[in-house]
Amino acid sequence: MAKERYHHGDLRRALLVAAAEAIAESGPAALSLRDLARRAGVSHAAPAHHFGDKLGLLTALATEGFTQLAQALAETRATTDSFLELGVTYVRYATTHPAHFEVMWRPDLYHADDPALIAARERAGDALYSGVADLRGDGATVREAGLAAWSLAHGFATLWLSGALPRNDEAPDEAARAVLRRLGGRT
Repeated sequence: MAKERYHHGDLRRALLVAAAEAIAESGPAALSLRDLARRAGVSHAAPAHHFGDKLGLLTALATEGFTQLAQALAETRATTDSFLELGVTYVRYATTHPAHFEVMWRPDLYHADDPALIAARERAGDALYSGVADLRGDGATVREAGLAAWSLAHGFATLWLSGALPRNDEAPDEAARAVLRRLGGRT
């Protein structure tokens, strides 16, 4: 009797979830397609079939991350119209999706020229910069103001994720909101 083939459903999705879990545990350098296949309960060739290689997998993970971030930022902009809350949303995304966040900002890990990745990254950038015009009371250009605001939110998220900031039982959202408000974020 032939062994019944394992039907996984959305294998691509399952592999991306397994990749995010593996990266959260051990970082992107330790990621292997063979380990992902084991985690997903499929043949070792399955990840290569969907992504080609590790760079292809990480490109898909980064693309997914930029897409999710763009959606979260757009929702925040639509519901709050607050640039400060855009920064909080950025930090919230980073702290709830640390593996995606780590890969997104490491172009050495993926195919940076991938058209889907470029489009997703641009959508995230547009969503992040969408409220910058509200901040420009001092004559700064949109680019300068956006870069300053992004640097603050990104730096806070990176410091939080690395454990460099004292936690004091405070959620990252609230800590970020306090910092962004104090250092110039407006509602």
